[in-house]
Amino acid sequence: MRRRAVITLLGGAVAAWPPVARAQQPAMPVIGFLHSESATAFADPVAAFREGLREGGYVEAQNVAIEYRWGEGRNARLPELAAELVRRRVAVIVTPGSTPATLAAKGATATIPIVFYTSTDPVKLGLVATLNRPGGNATGISDIGVELGAKRLGLLHELLPGATRFAAFVNPSNPSVTESFVREIQSAGLAIGRQIDVVTASTNSEIDAAFATLMKMRADAFLIGPDALWIARRVQLTTLAARHAVPAIYHRREFADAGGLMSYGSNYRDQFRQTGIYAGRILKGEKPAEMPVQLPTKFELVINLQTAKTIGIEIPPTLLARADEVIE
Repeated sequence: MRRRAVITLLGGAVAAWPPVARAQQPAMPVIGFLHSESATAFADPVAAFREGLREGGYVEAQNVAIEYRWGEGRNARLPELAAELVRRRVAVIVTPGSTPATLAAKGATATIPIVFYTSTDPVKLGLVATLNRPGGNATGISDIGVELGAKRLGLLHELLPGATRFAAFVNPSNPSVTESFVREIQSAGLAIGRQIDVVTASTNSEIDAAFATLMKMRADAFLIGPDALWIARRVQLTTLAARHAVPAIYHRREFADAGGLMSYGSNYRDQFRQTGIYAGRILKGEKPAEMPVQLPTKFELVINLQTAKTIGIEIPPTLLARADEVIE
């Protein structure tokens, strides 16, 4: 009797176990996050990426895992980091704000979905067939940062109508963006009869050396190419510009917040958030081939008046009137 009772109790206990305890839970999807710079420099944009994921119902460490791979400023590492994520069999690879990372991911897989955020034309890069119908395993956001180079040069010209010589800072280790940007800027300079010198740098020491070159060539002002390298080194750039009293315009408001004179471009943080939203949609089953590449609809002109006073520049009233934000 006792044996029969024990068997009955055990049978009842098994029946009472919740289904989760009796069946293996489905594996948590994994997102591969690939970027050319460092986690420290991009903490806030990455937080925006997670916000986008949450909008789609995905919370890191709860119902989605994220494998981060950072190039730490060395683009040559990116192909192997992308290959690691492919071997990890992640569900999707995201490469927000890093065209070199996007190209590395595209070179590593033709099947795993990729969500990019690039500053140049993804069609010309070969990432998608068309903006409306990407047609392959990649889609995402383009902020047309390269194409806005002419607009930024125009704003510098409006600020300094008497200036005759401008310089462009570009990153030689990101040729796909740099070459397009240089063509855009030099064409725009030719249209207004202004000389555009090109200065290259890809490390902290090279940035210091580039500023020394800038002073020797007596450039009246400078602008930078749309590159994650500059975002990661924005404090160094804006500090050097202020120290040498060189007017500059940048592609992100983060530079104006860090003491840069002017910035014009789309909202960087929001583009990372949109990348998270797209990644969530793919996790739910949508195909990148059918998800249109998004373009920004709003651009911000931010002017730092405090910096203008520091370097002895007077901002024209017409320019101030068009600013979306003035930092005083």
